Amino acid sequence: MRLFVVPISTRRALIYAKLLRGDVSKERSILDRVTNKAAETWAKWEEADKGWKKHLVLWGNRVQQRIPYEEWGLKSIPSLSAQRRIDELHGTRKVDVLFPGNAIKEEKVLSILRKLATERQDLHRRKMWWSFIAAPFTAPIALIPVIPNIPFFYLVYRGWSHWRALNGSKHLQFLVEKDLLKPVSYPGLVKLYAKRVSSTLEETDRNDPVSEMVEDVEKSDDKILLRMEDAKKLATILDAPGLALEAERAIVQVSEHLKAPHSPKQQNGTAKSSEQKQQ
Repeated sequence: MRLFVVPISTRRALIYAKLLRGDVSKERSILDRVTNKAAETWAKWEEADKGWKKHLVLWGNRVQQRIPYEEWGLKSIPSLSAQRRIDELHGTRKVDVLFPGNAIKEEKVLSILRKLATERQDLHRRKMWWSFIAAPFTAPIALIPVIPNIPFFYLVYRGWSHWRALNGSKHLQFLVEKDLLKPVSYPGLVKLYAKRVSSTLEETDRNDPVSEMVEDVEKSDDKILLRMEDAKKLATILDAPGLALEAERAIVQVSEHLKAPHSPKQQNGTAKSSEQKQQ
């Protein structure tokens, strides 16, 4: 397994896990098979031109876009037990964490990961149980002919999603606390972010030294760094096709947050200080 820390803005980053080829070739769990079957069914429904399947897909896609990118990122990290099943040596050697050294200071990578691992655990645990407990109460809807019990499947899906994110966060916390993470400033990311940092921070030149550029990022307000077209570039640079969709989702959500009236970018220096603390 390999981890990526992808700065979306100067104060917010996406965590993403990529299973290595040796991991992917191992036998998939029953849960993975069920998940893949559900994905295949959803793909078939997306081909519908009209009817309840078409409306359901449109609604479902909107719902998925509203799920926080932090949750999607944590879901990409397998549970600790699952990773140990496919890699017996996991937990005895360090995991590479690739990041752009000109957008994040190396000494801050672990603190960022610790925050990402712990800050949402209570939320995921609480919402997971709420979803699973509430799901059975939607059973009477199944008596309606033809149309499936959408509320039931939605609650089960959200419970499963929170469960995956919770397990991913615990795995990440384990790696942080056991000092099993090795931050690596990746040249491909540094090259991409040199362009984006210089265009976002007008006083910064793309030819500036990495150490000087990252200092400019530290001093700036919270500003979006990536563009939508960068999502596919990231996926290519890191050889992680699944990262493109997650990066696009994160870019949209962070951009909307920064444009909102309550955004720290719209507030005074106190808000800026608070954001710096969170990172």
